[in-house]
Amino acid sequence: MAHWLIKSEPFKYSWDQLVKDKQTFWDGVRNYAARNNLKSMRTGDELFFYHSNEGLEIIGIVKVVKEAYQDPTTTETAWVVVDIKPVRKLKKPVTLAQVKADKRLIDMDLIRLSRLSVGRVTDKEWNIILELAGE
Repeated sequence: MAHWLIKSEPFKYSWDQLVKDKQTFWDGVRNYAARNNLKSMRTGDELFFYHSNEGLEIIGIVKVVKEAYQDPTTTETAWVVVDIKPVRKLKKPVTLAQVKADKRLIDMDLIRLSRLSVGRVTDKEWNIILELAGE
């Protein structure tokens, strides 16, 4: 199983909205690197849900329930979505400041590729984030 991180501005689509919806497709990705990450996701992969711009924190864990398919919000065939559902909220959100301060996470996509909306998370990084969250 691979791990990932997806970003959303809370005013556009928040963790609470995802929990309310129970499942959604992750659309609107218009960056080729992020799109390629969506295409690499497999059913069962887990993702951190990150609130960007407001909050700046990893708030929960979601799971891929359907692999990449054509983004229904556009007719451009280059873009895909995956279906996700919430797994659980983290015991404590992990802030961007915490991630940046932890030298073990210096190579994390969240830091290195800060504008990327869908990034890879290594197993080591996943476990460190869970540790910071008190999991």
